Amino acid sequence: MSGTGGIWRVRTGDGETLDVPMRGRLKKLDDAMKLTVGDEVALEPGTQGETWVIGEILPRRSQLARRMPGGGHGERIVAANVDQVMIVFAAAKPEPHLRMLDRFLVIAEGNALDARIVINKVDLADEAGQREKFSDYLKAGYPMNFTSAKLKIGLEELHDDLAGRTSVLSGPSGVGKSSLLNGMYPGLNLRVGEISESVNKGRHTTVGALMHPLPDAGFVVDTPGLREVGMWGMPSEDLDSCFPEFRPYLDRCRFGDCTHIIEPGCAVRDAVESADVSAVRYDSYVKLRGELEDTEKKWAVVKPGSYDKKKRGR
Repeated sequence: MSGTGGIWRVRTGDGETLDVPMRGRLKKLDDAMKLTVGDEVALEPGTQGETWVIGEILPRRSQLARRMPGGGHGERIVAANVDQVMIVFAAAKPEPHLRMLDRFLVIAEGNALDARIVINKVDLADEAGQREKFSDYLKAGYPMNFTSAKLKIGLEELHDDLAGRTSVLSGPSGVGKSSLLNGMYPGLNLRVGEISESVNKGRHTTVGALMHPLPDAGFVVDTPGLREVGMWGMPSEDLDSCFPEFRPYLDRCRFGDCTHIIEPGCAVRDAVESADVSAVRYDSYVKLRGELEDTEKKWAVVKPGSYDKKKRGR
């Protein structure tokens, strides 16, 4: 459920919560296999006064991973065994940056996880205008929720979308993730920060990923607000499959290894020109592709990640 200082909070099958350490051998695992929030574990009797210790990390069925912060080499696992990623942005305060939203979506797609977009704080902006602003994402097939934690708008629908599933709430700082959870589940009592007026960025209030059991079945993982969003483990040639609106056109390009940037006979660019694919989203693709290619040159080889092209339907 959470971990700090080498002690992990574990919820057993019968709902009991225990604070336990883990076997020393597990601390030596490769970063990709180290214990993370959402992992299923096997408990063993302790040997040095502990009642229980974590003796085994069970295989993961899914994970949400991102690049190491600061442009580092490798990936950081945010949460394991999740069903969907709820990407929360604010309609205002802080202003939404669509390029950053695209990064979050690509990370979810790259981890073969369903993504849902939540636009919070609609009380601070015209809701009809917000629906138009984010229409490209609806057209791409992403389900969306428009909410206000303050006025309790859209919370019932969002509650239903969380019920019975393990969800990760992610997004920039200050967009109201904790407030949304408190509004739907008052017993959680999560800390809520204020927006820094000087920089219009949220102050971090969640210091590490925390998994919460939901009263009506399911779990939600509240993650720290992210000031940077990087990708790792995805070859640049697979990025196009992470844009759902591109997929109907990928097999129609003249060249099988089309980058959709300079080649003639590119069906994706034709779809952009005919407005069947968003030009704004296409520009995000071009920028992200360039970044991935730069990373590949820097590190010489791309570490295999969890991306599953076949699962994503290419």
